[in-house]
Amino acid sequence: MAPPKQTHTGLVVATHGRHVVVESPDGERRICHPRGKKSQAVVGDQVLWSVSTDEGSIESVQPRRNLFYRQDEIRTKSFAANIDQSLILLAAEPEFSERQLTRALIAAEAQGITPLIVLNKSDLTTLFQAAWERLAPYRNMGYTVLGVCLGAAQPTGDADTASAQQAALNGLNERLAGKTTLVLGPSGVGKSTLINHWIPHALASTNEISRALNSGKHTTTSTLWYWVDADKTTALIDSPGFQEFGLHHIEATQLANLMPDLRRHLGNCKYYNCTHLHEPGCGVISSMKNAQSTESISENRYKIYGELFDELSNIRHW
Repeated sequence: MAPPKQTHTGLVVATHGRHVVVESPDGERRICHPRGKKSQAVVGDQVLWSVSTDEGSIESVQPRRNLFYRQDEIRTKSFAANIDQSLILLAAEPEFSERQLTRALIAAEAQGITPLIVLNKSDLTTLFQAAWERLAPYRNMGYTVLGVCLGAAQPTGDADTASAQQAALNGLNERLAGKTTLVLGPSGVGKSTLINHWIPHALASTNEISRALNSGKHTTTSTLWYWVDADKTTALIDSPGFQEFGLHHIEATQLANLMPDLRRHLGNCKYYNCTHLHEPGCGVISSMKNAQSTESISENRYKIYGELFDELSNIRHW
């Protein structure tokens, strides 16, 4: 009988296709391959792996605290596991999509992950103010929304402006410290700038992983883990795929409970199985029509809810 394989613990720090890069507790990284036809390991997973020539084989994935993912009619895209918060980066320009923001927030709520909304380009004063006002309903829901200027190497403008910009960056740093944060955002909002601000060696690390995986330019499609500090207590995870954010893994009847502005009014509905679309005595509809309170549901948010409910109602869940 062959002796049992010796396994080692490790952290998945990069994925590309069926290959993953696993970091050992001593900091050494090596390519590992899954057993079977499909890899189930994602960045942030703790795994057990065994030595296979100069590389390794994933023997098992340890239980997860959470898994942030999206699902559409074609496939499921897993972003990362075992994260503390998701940072959704938006910008004063280009104008952000509230529908995409809502989808990312719902996905986080479904997994019990704390979202952090960051609005970049505060130096574009007029555009920033308009975008900041659009985010008022999200602040009223209880989400943390921070405004920053990531574009310049040093704070710009007069002394007061520069001081405010630096204070904003310090505030963001406090929110990141000691946590594992998944960074999401559409193109053009400054995601690479944010990563490089906190991790100056990020590009070199990416190139190193690229060479290891022999994936060249395609590494940009990978999800990558970066340690921010030498003590390895703070990490940022950079992942693409924000543009198309499917929620097909969520039941339509769960939707209102995953939207804080709707959730606070669910106990005021006349019917226990209210869809909040047309029923008489619906607390959600009543709140939407009463725009006087900060706890009211905005017409746009209610419209997004209706669109998502219709989309998810036409999906077969197995």
